[in-house]
Amino acid sequence: MRADAQRNIDSLLEAAKTVFGTSGVDAPAKEIADLAGVGVGTLYRHFPQRSDLVKAVFQREVDACADAAPALTAAHQPGAALAKWLHRYTEFLATKRGLAAALHSGDPAFDALPGYFMQRLGPALGSLLEAATASGEIRADTSSKDLLYAVANLCLPMADEGVAYSQRMVALLIDGLRYGADTSGTSARSNSTV
Repeated sequence: MRADAQRNIDSLLEAAKTVFGTSGVDAPAKEIADLAGVGVGTLYRHFPQRSDLVKAVFQREVDACADAAPALTAAHQPGAALAKWLHRYTEFLATKRGLAAALHSGDPAFDALPGYFMQRLGPALGSLLEAATASGEIRADTSSKDLLYAVANLCLPMADEGVAYSQRMVALLIDGLRYGADTSGTSARSNSTV
């Protein structure tokens, strides 16, 4: 793919993420194209159906969240890396709010997305969770699936509350993960399923 075509796609995906977050997935194509700095024809050339664009935005955000795990692992202690990733995941969920209506619409174009979500985010979180458990920083009875769903439930939209509220709720969850941790630094993961 030519560099200018890839730039257009990247601009369209970023613009769509922003517009979906503020105006919903049914926002006019022109609003997305204008924000991306391209024509509507360019939008439709790369994403012929609205569902193509929604799917691409969702997958891009899932990939970015999953890809953050190794970088956080390299830069931070295991417990801090896990906490930072969970906050990054919370930001992803805030972005997904604009996509939620489409993703739960029953459109068969979106049928594979829940599997994609778990396939990418489950292992990313699992590696962080395993390292934090092995270091004794968090309790050993939590699975990545449980944690993904727990954070998602904490991030359900509430009237008059935004991402900052969700971040505070996730911080409380992280504190709860520390309760009962093996402070000796040698944790057995006998009760955990990652």
